[in-house]
Amino acid sequence: MCPMSIRPWRDIQRRPSRQIMVGNVPVGGDAPVTVQTMTNTPTADAVATLDQIRRCEEAGADIIRVSCPDVESTQALRRITRAARVPIVADIHFHYKRALEAADAGAACLRINPGNIGSAERVREVVNAAKANGCSIRIGVNAGSLERDLLEKYGEPCPEALVESALDHIKLLQDHDFHEFKVAVKASDVFLAVAAYQQLAEAVDCPLHLGITEAGGFVGGTVKSAIGIGSLLWFGIGDTIRVSLSAEPEEEVRVGFEILKALGIRNRGVRVVSCPSCARQGFDVIRTVQTLEERLQHIRTPMSLSVLGCVVNGPGEARETDIGVTGGGNGRHMVYLSGVTDHHVQDEGMVDHIVRLVEAKAAEIEADERARALAAE
Repeated sequence: MCPMSIRPWRDIQRRPSRQIMVGNVPVGGDAPVTVQTMTNTPTADAVATLDQIRRCEEAGADIIRVSCPDVESTQALRRITRAARVPIVADIHFHYKRALEAADAGAACLRINPGNIGSAERVREVVNAAKANGCSIRIGVNAGSLERDLLEKYGEPCPEALVESALDHIKLLQDHDFHEFKVAVKASDVFLAVAAYQQLAEAVDCPLHLGITEAGGFVGGTVKSAIGIGSLLWFGIGDTIRVSLSAEPEEEVRVGFEILKALGIRNRGVRVVSCPSCARQGFDVIRTVQTLEERLQHIRTPMSLSVLGCVVNGPGEARETDIGVTGGGNGRHMVYLSGVTDHHVQDEGMVDHIVRLVEAKAAEIEADERARALAAE
């Protein structure tokens, strides 16, 4: 048996890339993989957009993108960038002047396709604005909006077409001595997206932004994104991710962190281990887990909680988690702390009890981390 301290099957060798800055957030290199989302409110409505940004910040978003389709949006962007606590990316399509305005309004990054904003002179103007304002750029190639000449050349969206498009856009920036960029080659087809990213990863050294675009609703989109983004991250490819769902943007953030947690790449909040439940369950596992997930969203400290309905797998799972509860008979359930049986809890008040235990454990972990930091100074 492989010792618990030696787990080579868990090793992920991350693809080397150079690092850029998106505002004060490093992307690429040895920086943590960041989680992004995008607002869906009219950007011109700064109040509604900031309200949505706040929810995304609370969920843990590292970077947030907003669409800037018109002058009213870039005018509101100045207020938004000043009030936001995370870097704001301005999403620009076709209208190069919106990019100039967004850069001046405090955007930390411009999401553009250099080849789609017009002449070489316009590209130069955008690059100069980015340089003057300390903006990075994300090149966003999408299978649904490939250039006509590439579609004619390849006959359909394919990995080679997406990569060629990305390389063409990269050259436009490099010709102006601009290198603070990251690249995405998204597709709604998981196989197409993964293959394109794999090819691009071998061709460039810039950071890569991962996503399965137009993934779908909450359940279907989560599954597609987990397969596509998860596969790439497992291969060591990817420096920042966005889970594209037809759902509220804060849900995209939560799913993004769940993908990172599942791969052991980055932990935030409570990782719940729970059973699907069966006739042996000593309490309503499904409803208990749903309630706990909702009530523990405020916990940011990485920790683990097992919620198992019976003693078949419960004790074993509890040994591997910070806190565990296993269903017993007569509404009396065993609680485990740090893998050791500690006390029993009754049905009534069980959820409140577990929440208090998690909050106390989070406070304990945070205190230990502060003490170690002080000792290291």
